Amino acid sequence: MNMRQKAIPCLIAVTLTAALTACDSNSSSSSSSNSSSTTNTAATTVVSTDNSKASLIGEYTQDNASLTFNDKTWNYDAENDVYWQIGISYGSTTETKDYETMAIYVPGAYMNATANGDGTYTCSINESATINGYTASTAPIVFPVNTAGYSAQKAATQYSYNGLSSYMDAGFIYVYSGMRGRNNGYDDSGNLTYSGGAPWGVTDLKAAVRYLRFNEASLPGNTDSIFVFGHSGGGAQSSVMGASGDSSLYYDYLKSIGAAMYDADGNYISDAINGVMAWCPITSLDYADEAYEWNMGQYITAGTRADSTWTSALSDDLAGAFASYLNELGLKDEDGNVLTLEQTTDGIYTAGTYYDYLLAEIEGSLNNFLSDTTFPYTKSAGGFMGDGGFSGGGAPSGEMPEGMPDGAMPEGGMPEGMPDGGGQADSGESTTYKTAKDYIASLNSDTEWVTYDAATNSAKITSIAAFVQHMKNASKSVAAFDDLERGQAENMVFGNDESDALHFDSVLAKLLEANQNKYAAFSDWDSSLVATYAKDLQALDKLGNSSEVRQNMYNPMYFLDDYYTGYQSSTVAAHWRIRTGIEQGDTALTVETNLALALKNASDVKDVDFETVWGQGHTTAERTGNNTDNFIEWVNESVK
Repeated sequence: MNMRQKAIPCLIAVTLTAALTACDSNSSSSSSSNSSSTTNTAATTVVSTDNSKASLIGEYTQDNASLTFNDKTWNYDAENDVYWQIGISYGSTTETKDYETMAIYVPGAYMNATANGDGTYTCSINESATINGYTASTAPIVFPVNTAGYSAQKAATQYSYNGLSSYMDAGFIYVYSGMRGRNNGYDDSGNLTYSGGAPWGVTDLKAAVRYLRFNEASLPGNTDSIFVFGHSGGGAQSSVMGASGDSSLYYDYLKSIGAAMYDADGNYISDAINGVMAWCPITSLDYADEAYEWNMGQYITAGTRADSTWTSALSDDLAGAFASYLNELGLKDEDGNVLTLEQTTDGIYTAGTYYDYLLAEIEGSLNNFLSDTTFPYTKSAGGFMGDGGFSGGGAPSGEMPEGMPDGAMPEGGMPEGMPDGGGQADSGESTTYKTAKDYIASLNSDTEWVTYDAATNSAKITSIAAFVQHMKNASKSVAAFDDLERGQAENMVFGNDESDALHFDSVLAKLLEANQNKYAAFSDWDSSLVATYAKDLQALDKLGNSSEVRQNMYNPMYFLDDYYTGYQSSTVAAHWRIRTGIEQGDTALTVETNLALALKNASDVKDVDFETVWGQGHTTAERTGNNTDNFIEWVNESVK
């Protein structure tokens, strides 16, 4: 995939100048100051050569000097043969150096180095060396995204080889890009220092990709083979990155941080990537509440779903809204059959081709487990992890940034009143099953919902309801993502400079307005929610964009399905690998399934490797092997 656009002469001038002052500069010898003689940095006015892109980008003064990579400040880890730089600013007017810088790690064989006498090196690319069949010009570039709960990814402040060896041995270029997360930044006096939430995290990641392409003559790695990988919120933002390549919705945000929109000759620089690895992506937030109640909530009668609560009625309404949405998506299975849901008297839309498809997905996951597993088998409890723990920088803790005003963080535990059991047990417990038959018997300990054929080592599941009640309990209250008290991480994702957390679910808001008389029959109904949701949905971000626009920017389905106006408005990554622990209560199984289905029907996508993993929860789930080796193997298969 050629990420550099072909030249189409036009008359739109773009000023590229070195006169601007960057808000985020680097000065220490262990960091990179963005200046080098390898790229023309003189103040220049050039004519944009991409008519379609330049007209969308509009007037933009680009600071080439600040965006130029310094090839004279490399550091070297002699023991492990790695050249590295940290503190590289990927925009000329970024808001925070704590997050908006990147680190680059390169296998030593790809470099020709000359010592500067101060512990740093001036490096050029060694075109002849090979590692694992790659050269400096063909090596894939991989970006980890450690952003659990859409948290920030703190930029690297010191070098560590820990966790890098597999990628260096594979011949990859490893880029750890800091990026803002769900939270705004504040100083000790409570003054806003930088904006957080959507779409700033992915904007930062796009700027980092553009920076690499702006400086591709000075850096090893194939910028047509860029892959991102992440878990949970990191899997979500990786998915957004892969689906939204070159989306014009991001242009004003990229311009605001001084990103590289053009090269020195005026050619448009792309932010599209080649591949995405997403574990348990918490995404498609516009209908996430609705999907959660259809897939899981409708089968639970405790806590906020107890019959005596108004939220039990809301849960049912949300589930019905998901069915209406699903039937408009027009998703198709591998044989081209349109997948739909049908109304039922027992349950909320628990029939139809989509229901059957999802049930088959669950059943297939169990049968893969039976095929993959050697008994005796010991099931370890738990199965939850926050971020992916990928190496290269300061992994997020999920806590508020320093100086953040006091406020309650979302809780990850079971809602009050949840039944015991389910797929997420307490850590430290484990059970060993001698045979597959013993394991199936344990699943059926209270009622038979799985039938097992020992002769074929295969199983069948009676219903999605039975699976949810035994293996995938809802771990979140109603509403799962747009919390009624704005207490979930996703409420912060769609906050703005004035409010750290806001409501964002427009479907839920419409249900509150339309059904308030019904909800008022319950003693716990809060009528103020109608106005609160309506007001929050009118809030704008610092660039004047609405919650709806920002949600579109953070929704991969917006770019993949013709239900949305953004369909085919982006450059979609060609290669996708999605894994999810099927027992997780963090999001509905419909989220990953729908994403995979939409990708399989996207014309620009070459391959989609999607698996649900039985026996695992919210983690970097894999059927066999480990996530790092499997990811590297998949990248190799995708590019070779």
